[in-house]
Amino acid sequence: MIKKWYFYASLVVIITFLSLGFIPSNNETKPWFLIEKTDGSEYIFPSKEKDDYPKIANVPFTGNRLIGFKEAVAFKESQGQYRLVNTLGYMGKYQFGSKALRAIGINDTKAFLKDPALQEKAFMALLAKNKWILRNEIEKYEGKIVSGIEITESGILAAAHLGGAGSVKNFFKNKGSRHFRDAFGTSLKSYMRDFAGYDLSFIEADSNATVND
Repeated sequence: MIKKWYFYASLVVIITFLSLGFIPSNNETKPWFLIEKTDGSEYIFPSKEKDDYPKIANVPFTGNRLIGFKEAVAFKESQGQYRLVNTLGYMGKYQFGSKALRAIGINDTKAFLKDPALQEKAFMALLAKNKWILRNEIEKYEGKIVSGIEITESGILAAAHLGGAGSVKNFFKNKGSRHFRDAFGTSLKSYMRDFAGYDLSFIEADSNATVND
């Protein structure tokens, strides 16, 4: 009888010990891309500021380089999901429309969705093409304030990804007085602001950029 009591008591202790290992700690956890500071401010990663990266978090510091720009745009567009198709038919990690895909030499949208490497090449090709289309706007307005926004090359290219290069040209033509918004209400100005300051200077403008380059 005593042996049975010891057996069951030991079993309860073991089960309790193992269960504790699966109870989450009291520390609040957040996704790697969102950190809330004690002052109430929030930072979405990748960030351009090294101090935004807490030492306790396993988050790589991407700075203002291309990788930071790409991942920030991808999270905004699709939360980084390569196979996402939204309600308007925009596809992939960077939410390409079929017109934009055709402009860089992609006609098979099904194959596009299944190929992460192709999606990354498509993003780079579109950046190069938009940089050529908007080369005059970049040269003329970079570093200036338009409609309350400090204009940078990366902000211009991000805005072009959202609304097309033509919408960016119209924005500057009207001195920011006409505010383009997409079907979900996201404004061109917000992209110019949120994606400003990334270093994309090494990307060569190319009017004929395609995924086959």
